[in-house]
Amino acid sequence: MLSFFKDYKLFAIVFSIISIIIIALIYNTLNVYQPLDIYTPSRVDPILVDTTIQHKKKYHTIADFKLINQNGDTVTQDTYRDKIYVADFFFTTCQTICPIMTHHMADIQQAILEDTEVMLLSHTVTPEIDTVAQLKRYAIKKGVNDKKWNLVTGDKKEIYRLARKSYLAVKDNGDGGPFDMVHTENFMLIDKKRQIRGFYDGTKPDDIDKLRNDIAILKQEE
Repeated sequence: MLSFFKDYKLFAIVFSIISIIIIALIYNTLNVYQPLDIYTPSRVDPILVDTTIQHKKKYHTIADFKLINQNGDTVTQDTYRDKIYVADFFFTTCQTICPIMTHHMADIQQAILEDTEVMLLSHTVTPEIDTVAQLKRYAIKKGVNDKKWNLVTGDKKEIYRLARKSYLAVKDNGDGGPFDMVHTENFMLIDKKRQIRGFYDGTKPDDIDKLRNDIAILKQEE
């Protein structure tokens, strides 16, 4: 009888060790690093995408651009070379979702203030209204750090082209007026290869938390 209990004790110890190993393996399997998706036009709501590229399934990147920021400086794709960045579309006179979006973008700015790999980029959808001077006033009011966050204006056709063909983020109102680009609440996460790696609702705190987490994931990948 004593021998039986000794054998049982040994079995229990071995079984416990094996169980711990199995549990650890399962845990590690479930928590394996998962890279972020790469978004292409075919994966995005067609209403946000120019009709000429809605079918595109591969190799989508942000096109070259040349815009002007709140300080009157030229901003191009080279400004964001080897950077991860968050992009959005807004206008300074918006009284609905823009103030919330800008507030959340400011929160992200604070979180990445010392991070040299990450920047922000906000495009106005009403460049006729949002001149450099207007953007500067807005930047000061909203606490924009010029080294981290560019608010840009420029040629409307170029901004529209970027919105619809690169960032896949803006609806077409089609009336030809100053508000024919209907911006959305989307924030886009762009990697160092100029690929879209995530879309987030810029008005929702939970989405902003996810965006910040995804930036950390993307930095591991980069």
